[in-house]
Amino acid sequence: MSSKRMLVTAALPYANGHIHLGHLVEYIQTDIWVRFQKLRGRRCIFICADDTHGTAIMIRARQEGRPETELIADMQAAHEKDFAGFEIAFDHYGSTNAPENYELCKQIWGSLRNAELVREDDVEQLFDPEVGTFLADRFVKGTCPSCKSVGEYGDNCSKCGATYAPTDLIDPVSTLSGATPVKRSAKHLFVQLEQLHEFLDTWTQCGEHLQSEVANYLKGHFLGKPLRDWDVSRPEPYFGFPIPDSPGNFWYVWFDAPIGYIASTHQWCKHNGEQLEDWWKSSETEIHHFIGKDITYFHTLFWPGVLKAAGYSLPTFVHIHGFLTVDREKMSKSKGTQVRASKYLEHLDPSYLRYYYASKLGPRLDDIDLNLAEFAQKIDSDLVGKVVNLASRTARFVDGVGLASEYPHDGGLFAAAAAAGEKIAEAYEQCDYSRAMRLIMELADAANAFVDNTAPWTLKKDPNQQVRLQEVCTIVLNLFRQLCVYLAPVLPRLAQQCGRLFQVDITTWEDSQKLLCGIMLSKFEHLMQRVDLAKVNQMIEESKETPAPATNEAAVTPASSEVPTTDSGEALLAEPLAPTCTIEDFAKVDLRVARVIKAEEVPEAKKLIKLTVSLGGDTTRTVFAGIKAAYTPAQLEGRLVVIVANLQPRQMKFGLSEGMVTAAGAGGTEVFLLGVDSGAKPGHRVH
Repeated sequence: MSSKRMLVTAALPYANGHIHLGHLVEYIQTDIWVRFQKLRGRRCIFICADDTHGTAIMIRARQEGRPETELIADMQAAHEKDFAGFEIAFDHYGSTNAPENYELCKQIWGSLRNAELVREDDVEQLFDPEVGTFLADRFVKGTCPSCKSVGEYGDNCSKCGATYAPTDLIDPVSTLSGATPVKRSAKHLFVQLEQLHEFLDTWTQCGEHLQSEVANYLKGHFLGKPLRDWDVSRPEPYFGFPIPDSPGNFWYVWFDAPIGYIASTHQWCKHNGEQLEDWWKSSETEIHHFIGKDITYFHTLFWPGVLKAAGYSLPTFVHIHGFLTVDREKMSKSKGTQVRASKYLEHLDPSYLRYYYASKLGPRLDDIDLNLAEFAQKIDSDLVGKVVNLASRTARFVDGVGLASEYPHDGGLFAAAAAAGEKIAEAYEQCDYSRAMRLIMELADAANAFVDNTAPWTLKKDPNQQVRLQEVCTIVLNLFRQLCVYLAPVLPRLAQQCGRLFQVDITTWEDSQKLLCGIMLSKFEHLMQRVDLAKVNQMIEESKETPAPATNEAAVTPASSEVPTTDSGEALLAEPLAPTCTIEDFAKVDLRVARVIKAEEVPEAKKLIKLTVSLGGDTTRTVFAGIKAAYTPAQLEGRLVVIVANLQPRQMKFGLSEGMVTAAGAGGTEVFLLGVDSGAKPGHRVH
């Protein structure tokens, strides 16, 4: 176990907007990791702050007719309330507008000046003539000059990853007013990152600080050529810190925001009698940043370069995660899927979302999908049906008598679960929460099988079996508590409830190895309810900002646009090939041969046929396929098809679709199910 100090940060939320479910992926991920480290006995602090500067804050404050300081104070209070509602426990939450941050900015700026890393130059920049301000990169949208993707921001392209100046955009538009910006020249200050190229190449490529795919991305997109100078100033008017040696200029928000990590730590140190140098200038401290993949450049090139030049400790590891989609689509205000944290808390238990995200999060940059049907099913099955059920089925039977004085023979259940603790801990350590949840649920399955086999409700009815009843309940309740320890980083409230039930708090990871016997329990209280789908639907409805047309049918076949052909009738490539994937990526898709054992019309659907398919043995799936225009049910029954067997189930108006039938063609009547040669059997995997 590491004796080092651990300092952990999450990206600073911007003060111009409320927290929504997409933001919470990162803060829940980080909170779980911090809680795990503390449970393991490590000295770990979780630092964050509101990111408060920039043009957007200035413009919004003008529109609302109040000072920027009042606006950011109100937003910070809202952010902190949302985080507390989801049990995200910061050790300190500060603000980038704090005096400590200004002093650190001046100090670090002086270091960059002394290292001759700063240069000045006149810059032609986009100016909004209606609002009367220069436009920050994120307040300009247009067409990417590299790949011609439409609607990209002024600093980098979300499609091809290219970086550029806002003036390079094709057909730029101000997101503040909708006006066409004009070009104006002003003096700007730049950090010359190219002077740190050799250091950054070594630091990013050594295999110790970044996920391998991140290191490869940096090598391929940035480090293979000279690094561009980074513009770190903005001319007035601007809400931010004035640059002391450059009157009329302010530090750009991306300069002072990451320094906010240090400033917020400094505030924590002052409150706790600690020295900042012990946390940011010591080899005895590990620094871990958790961020989204959209801000990779800043945290893996610009920020390490600044830290190196200013003499501060470099990040031990930068943990980068993917984005959130809802039901496989980008979050949408019109569809109600961009749900605010506060709106969620009005309707649903925050433990649900913490567990669901944990069940999806791995150590890589993969995007995660919030499938609302699966969300309800997973909570009901795993948390209520497997974990909480252990206590609810047994605790009432030992009310007044307590646990047995000695732990009974359980066939090795507790010992096996105790031995699994290190594998679970390893998964948490590696941010592979989905694996940790699978391992924990395997233990829950074994415990529930024991309950089913011993049937304590039957023992309760027999006066001669009361000793055995107490023994069974002692076993099951100890297994329940063990699971609560393993789930404590994800479900802190459940861990607290468990502590109240047993009158012994869960405080360390080692509690999973300790048996409790001969103690009285508190009166059992209900721990968790099943997900109320009506509340889920109400939450979505109340989150809609504009009406959107209802969509009842899933796209389970190719899009219905016409495909151009050659003179010989062969299809031309209608769209570019997808980016190259690895064999590991392809292996995630489980393609199986299946036999259609039943095909039914869906009268109220224009495109769908309901298929019941067999994957061999007793394994069947229901799939809604958009092939009604091309096939009749009679043509399908008995036929072998290829399905995507591990696709997340999708709740549709007509029922739950549990897979996807593979097909080629343009859609409509131009649909061709993929054939299977004779000899293949249902359940065979397609390689």
